[in-house]
Amino acid sequence: MKKSFVFGVAAPEYNFIGREKETSRLITNFESGVNTILISPRRWGKTSLVSHVCGKMRDNSDVLIVRLDIFSCRSEYDFYNQFAAAVLKQTATKKDQWLENAREFLVRLSPMISFRPDPSTDFNLSLGITPKTHTPEEILELPETIARKRGKRIVVCIDEFQQISELPDAKTIQRKLRTVWQHQELTSYCLYGSKKHLMSMMFQSRDHAFYHFGDVLFLGKIPTEEWVKYICQHFADNNKTISEELASKICGLVDNHSSYVQQLSWNVINMTEDGENVTDDIVDAALDDLINVNESLFIQQIAPLTNYQINFLRALADGVTTGFGEKNIRENYSLGAPSNIKRLKDSLENRELISVEGKTVTLTDPVFLLWLRRTL
Repeated sequence: MKKSFVFGVAAPEYNFIGREKETSRLITNFESGVNTILISPRRWGKTSLVSHVCGKMRDNSDVLIVRLDIFSCRSEYDFYNQFAAAVLKQTATKKDQWLENAREFLVRLSPMISFRPDPSTDFNLSLGITPKTHTPEEILELPETIARKRGKRIVVCIDEFQQISELPDAKTIQRKLRTVWQHQELTSYCLYGSKKHLMSMMFQSRDHAFYHFGDVLFLGKIPTEEWVKYICQHFADNNKTISEELASKICGLVDNHSSYVQQLSWNVINMTEDGENVTDDIVDAALDDLINVNESLFIQQIAPLTNYQINFLRALADGVTTGFGEKNIRENYSLGAPSNIKRLKDSLENRELISVEGKTVTLTDPVFLLWLRRTL
């Protein structure tokens, strides 16, 4: 049974919406061997977009796609093990070919295999790669070596790529990756992650190894008119009716934030009886539920903050977005000396609570904003 609305996971095709231009651009990049970097705030649909594009590419037998998530990596060789395992498994044309690949392309291995409850579905592969068994260059060249052997292109899609910047000796690791990857002819990379400010720094700062590494694509918000059509159709599929006005209201309440539009729509559809029309009261009750469900997370987010940081959030909740260094704003919200403002911005941006674009500062989470207005 198809879920009407999904959030917290990559959206399957039934729940995927819009992104026609971005989809076309990624497919062209994948087919042409152009490196791609996706940047946007958390939960705006980067993973869903990559999944959608990979689905579109299944019929292209000339391109092999490898996908991995490196959020759990805590060391350089954690990354190399996950990277190599994903490449070996996902470039194998048969279930048992990964072992043949390992023997052919990576010697000195003693792989460990663990199967899921249903061995026919998937397995975990631990290669045991260490500095004593393989150099970084051997691992990083693996997809290019396989691509040449197979006479195909390979696209390696790495989610949570900002994790590389948080590993010990991160800049040295990034230089190693860039040095090898930039010379590969049959392998390209799609790199994306959930921390916008770190991803932007890695790929747009001149002093970082990945500066000008590829085509940087900033994901914007999905327009309201596209959401309205999607929401109304999914309600109709469930024998329920929502007006275009109320579908638009759902979008406006959460500022077109992709994950929250899906979650709020899910709340609304669950509060609406079969054959019933959605009302303003139902949407308002669904929003209250959304805020309440997230309250414990929001409390955790502000618990470690200083008074100055909380005061800065109060200013944002009141609609202040610029001029934080001005005397009247600093005094009104008790922000301290002018020299304190930059420290406040940097600390809150590092916590992913705010987004800084030029001189304008906004809260990254629209439901957090609503909670702050009710709480502070």
